[in-house]
Amino acid sequence: MRSRSLALRLFVSATLVIVAVLAVTGFVLSTAYRQAVERAFDRRLDVYLKTIVADVANSTAGQMPEPTTLGDPIFSFPLSGWYWQIVRLDRTAKEVKTSRSLPEGTLPILVEKGTDSDLTGLREDYAKGPADQRLRVVERVVDLGEDGRYAIAVAADASEIDDEVEGFDAALTITLAVLGLVFLMTVAFQVLFGLRPLKRMLAALAAVREGRAERLEGDYPIEVAPLATEVNALIDTNREIVERARTHVGNLAHALKTPISVLQNEAGRALAGTTDSPLAAKVQEQAEVMKGQVAHHLERARIAARAKVVTTVEEVGPVVEKLTASLGKVYRGRGIDVETEVEGAARFRGERQDLEEIVGNLVDNGCKWARTLVEVNVRPAADAPGQRAAFEITIDDDGPGLTEAQRGEAMKRGRRLDETTPGTGLGLSIVSELVGLYGGSLALDRSPFGGLRCVVRLPAA
Repeated sequence: MRSRSLALRLFVSATLVIVAVLAVTGFVLSTAYRQAVERAFDRRLDVYLKTIVADVANSTAGQMPEPTTLGDPIFSFPLSGWYWQIVRLDRTAKEVKTSRSLPEGTLPILVEKGTDSDLTGLREDYAKGPADQRLRVVERVVDLGEDGRYAIAVAADASEIDDEVEGFDAALTITLAVLGLVFLMTVAFQVLFGLRPLKRMLAALAAVREGRAERLEGDYPIEVAPLATEVNALIDTNREIVERARTHVGNLAHALKTPISVLQNEAGRALAGTTDSPLAAKVQEQAEVMKGQVAHHLERARIAARAKVVTTVEEVGPVVEKLTASLGKVYRGRGIDVETEVEGAARFRGERQDLEEIVGNLVDNGCKWARTLVEVNVRPAADAPGQRAAFEITIDDDGPGLTEAQRGEAMKRGRRLDETTPGTGLGLSIVSELVGLYGGSLALDRSPFGGLRCVVRLPAA
């Protein structure tokens, strides 16, 4: 796994979580086990403590009691680690009696240390014993009324508790280490298995780039499926742009083929009538050059159309205002006034040249037919449910307009409705094709000024 790998990030983050969880689990289990061992140990001590309490309660009044029924010689061996102690508390000078295993010194009195007792009156604590032993001490206070008030304690070496807890901790550490290793292996498998769809997607993208496939095929998990859908949409968009470029090439070929053929025919006819016509020879020569150049550049356009296409985003307002200003100057001599109104800050998700061609063709068409006014309006389009954001460009003129039948004819490729008006007849059809390739729409209607209204809807960024 590389340092910038997504798999490494997932593995490291999962490892940190696993280590933290296992550490907390180990601490909790170790603490719980120690408490359980202490409770069991305290119950053993409490058995001896209750025996001594019974002996104290049955002792002769006015005498320090002597436990006689413990029955365990361990309390007789010096420094055996098991001790008992009886302290009379109701006298100024405390009377203390200890087991033979405690030849010198005494045990701490827990009630005087302020150690809290449980509901049964039992106090539990650790203390330092003879020979620096660490003792576990349990104590009860017995009040016999006139016979005295006693603090009775039993203590034992706490090494038994420590040894048992250490053994448990060692086994727990090994168990958690093995469990952690299994978890890490499982995480590694899950990461590699979980990221396999991304590897499949990468291979599918490589196949698309190399021309071995047209789209990302196959079933992907629901987390990855939207990405595959968006990539396929991008591929479809690029394919549409390529198709649009081919359409442009076809339109250009259609527009140039006839004029070049006419020039060649006329020059050939002139040369056939006379052998001394430098103009006809030059026209025919240049027509051949034009024909060759057109073929050359059309082929270059086809090759470029197959190249990688990147969709850009353009501000609509500046493009429209620049075009209308230029066309307004061109048609000012005819008394045509071109007005522009831009609402909001619309952005076009596409190429600037295409937006210029769409707006330029429509405004130029309006200026050709208008009497005095062409109005251009750009505004955001009302969003319909389930549709992406869009904007609309509306071009109105006060010319003669078109009937409903003529509007349909005007959208057909190369259709001329009036041969007396200059132009190739490709304007509206080119706009319709361009808008369609971008997923937009072109609608023709009657203008409020009496002429033609063109409404273009395009996707917004």
